[in-house]
Amino acid sequence: MKRDHDTFGRLAAVSNGMLLATFGLLAALLWYCRVEVVQWHDPGRHCWLAAAGLLGSWMALVGWFRHRRGRTEGGETVAAAPAAQTAVAPVPAAADTVRVFYASQTGLAEQLARQTWQSLQTAGVPSRVDAIDASTVAALRDTSRALFVVSTTGDGEPPDMAVAFAHQAMANAADLAGVRYGLLALGDSDYDEFCGFGRQLQRWLRASGAQALFDPVEVDDEDAAALRHWQHHLAALCDVRDLPDWQPPRYQPWQLAERQLLNAGSLGGPCFHLALRPLHGAASWQAGDLVDIGPRHAPADVVQWLSAHALDGNAMVMFGKESLTLSSLLARCRLPAPGEMTGLDEAAVAARLQLLPHREYSIASVPADGAIHLLVRQQNTPDGTPGIGSGWLTMHAPIGSEIALRVRRNAAFHAPADARPLILIGNGTGMAALRALLKERIDAGRYRNWLLYGERQQAHDLPYRDEINRWLAQGQLERADFAWSREQAERIYVQRRLHEQAGTLREWVAAGAAIQVCGSLQGMAPAVDAVLCEVLGETAVEQLRETGRYRRDVY
Repeated sequence: MKRDHDTFGRLAAVSNGMLLATFGLLAALLWYCRVEVVQWHDPGRHCWLAAAGLLGSWMALVGWFRHRRGRTEGGETVAAAPAAQTAVAPVPAAADTVRVFYASQTGLAEQLARQTWQSLQTAGVPSRVDAIDASTVAALRDTSRALFVVSTTGDGEPPDMAVAFAHQAMANAADLAGVRYGLLALGDSDYDEFCGFGRQLQRWLRASGAQALFDPVEVDDEDAAALRHWQHHLAALCDVRDLPDWQPPRYQPWQLAERQLLNAGSLGGPCFHLALRPLHGAASWQAGDLVDIGPRHAPADVVQWLSAHALDGNAMVMFGKESLTLSSLLARCRLPAPGEMTGLDEAAVAARLQLLPHREYSIASVPADGAIHLLVRQQNTPDGTPGIGSGWLTMHAPIGSEIALRVRRNAAFHAPADARPLILIGNGTGMAALRALLKERIDAGRYRNWLLYGERQQAHDLPYRDEINRWLAQGQLERADFAWSREQAERIYVQRRLHEQAGTLREWVAAGAAIQVCGSLQGMAPAVDAVLCEVLGETAVEQLRETGRYRRDVY
């Protein structure tokens, strides 16, 4: 059932205004008549008619208003809920701005917050969008309606940009009794603390007296159904029957121009350098940004599935508004389980297919390179077959073939805008983003860069070795420390090298250095964080986070 709080609030304001106007006119008439014991002055027939007209209009409007409150959008009469049982308090009559706050780690929450804001704008609702680190409790207290779009990182932790808000604003309950809020929490149910920060925020808002506009919406791994549910609430908030669907971002066609194995002989999985160029127009991005890839199945897997179901892969089918062969469609969709499509023809199968989820990779190049470079390690599923994304990019996609790609902005991992020193820490394929950051810094003439990197073997596992050696020789990379975990009996990781250089770490941070970490969420990232806290102190590390001098892109 839908409640149009904005419309009814405005009607209530109008009706109250008319009532006040009527009382005002009656008061004026009484003053004019000067009702006294000894004397009565009739104001005249026209004055009495004006007062009666105003009073009648007000009573008619109130009657219509009450009738309208008891109807849904589709016209089905329902009983109005008693005030004591209504979960959502009425929104103030004034057309207050809706504030959309986001807390994003990789850019997805920011993207969804901006889509939310755009939906409000399209519906004519005054609104604005802000990062949560630009907000305070005082600002939130002055907001009548707030929408939060927040992600969770690590083990139920807030995104780096929300750490200060979580530790300061959310440390104690606040007085937010006048705030009505909605919450979109992003998470991954593969982790124990699913939507951990979103749930922490929800508890704090409730403890602070804020009232929910609707139940929180939790999104598991970008679940489209949950996002559509969020849009349903937005439509109700905007008093429209529906809002245009958020179409999945459209991939652009890129060409796989180069693929090179970088770690032949390594103890680890094969790691490839890829170069992709746009087929139409130019593209722009910034070091630290990401790409989403639309993966494909290996052609042999599609042929095998078609054969098992006795279907014609060359049959033309419709998928949305697109006409294509069933083979082409199956290549980019989830292959249904055996028996799931039994007895269906090609068109019926196409109608039930679901697109494969995208795969996300850090960009290893800058626009001046003329191509997007990726560093992709071949991953295997538990049964030993290559992963959909890495298998497509490193094995099955022919050189020269078309790759579905979109660039996604990741402002939370952009380099400092000034020439301050930069400490870059990472492992494995985390080198991709670190390389892009170094290239951007060096192109800008900023050479106070320190790289700490960990992998298995020095002889096989240093991606972009020639570039790094050249930067070191030319003084464009001031120093580099490497940890090779399989070069000796004792496993040595990058956090060990960082701890060994504690004195240098303190000197660089004292000089204003920023720290950026990219690589493994499990193992490396928490271990590096522990070393930073030990060497610099927890308070100092929190200050680095809060001021944007400590940033992570871990996975």
